[in-house]
Amino acid sequence: MTQSYVQPRSTAAALLVLARLKARVTQSELAVKAGVPATMISAYERGRRSPTLGTLERLLKAAGLELRMRLAPLDPHDAVLASLEAGRTGPERRRRDAHIAAWWSATEVE
Repeated sequence: MTQSYVQPRSTAAALLVLARLKARVTQSELAVKAGVPATMISAYERGRRSPTLGTLERLLKAAGLELRMRLAPLDPHDAVLASLEAGRTGPERRRRDAHIAAWWSATEVE
């Protein structure tokens, strides 16, 4: 069974995964740079634990990035996408997952 690309993840977890991927480091490498156990990075990324804002900033700094926040008017696009996803039938989800799998397995054309 193909797993959906939609991952239930906290914002902090998603930011940490993205930062680590952008830095091109493994969880273990990031842990060493941040001076924390690798199991902590894994727990944060999987949503098993939630870092404090200070801890998240320290982990992002270890990845060579900084967190910048701003207040902006609410954009409901996440809620709209979630409602569309909730309305999909099983066959529609499987078809979508098959398309995504095909896209990921595609090779570059020269």
